[in-house]
Amino acid sequence: MLHKELMAIGEPVLAKVLAHPFWSGLRDGTLPGEALAHFVRQDTAFLLPAYARALARCAASATDDADTHLFGQSIIGTLEAAERLRQAYTGLTGELGLPALDGGAPVAPATHAHASFFAAAGARSFHAGVGALLPMVWFNAEVSDNLRRQAAAGSRYLPWIEVYHPGESYRYAVQAFLDMADRAGEECSPAQRRLVVEQFSISIRYEWAFAESCIQRSSWPV
Repeated sequence: MLHKELMAIGEPVLAKVLAHPFWSGLRDGTLPGEALAHFVRQDTAFLLPAYARALARCAASATDDADTHLFGQSIIGTLEAAERLRQAYTGLTGELGLPALDGGAPVAPATHAHASFFAAAGARSFHAGVGALLPMVWFNAEVSDNLRRQAAAGSRYLPWIEVYHPGESYRYAVQAFLDMADRAGEECSPAQRRLVVEQFSISIRYEWAFAESCIQRSSWPV
């Protein structure tokens, strides 16, 4: 099954993502508030909308109605998640002493690259889109579950960790994407299969790079 090959490729990178100072800082409460504010702003204003648009392109190019339906549901869920996270963060700024979101902040270089990758993959082909879009769903489930399980009892970010988690039903979405990858792997040509793997291998590294950009933002040139 193709999803087993993809997960074998992705698991070492996932381990590095989980150990990244951004996520470990959320777990133990040491993450600077400015880093979380940057994450929320870039994720909800730029990255998630770009992901939703790439989902829409893949929905249009899918030949299986089940895949079109999955992508369509995911578009709605992605845009709703962006709004939910913005509202949740705003509601917690006072309680957690977090900076307000800067509505005028521009897209960051790492975010722009990540969003552009989604757009290009979705426009390229259905198989490129499957490979590029799967990691965000899978990594989001793993990261949010890990935050819940491993968060320190005294972490200041416990309220945020709870609202960040997409809910137990999100696992069904992850499984649906893995099943779609398997269907694509069974029906595609060798070249299309290689494309899925190639795009997936690139996309998992963007997941690490996005967290890294939130930590390193203070060193950007102005």
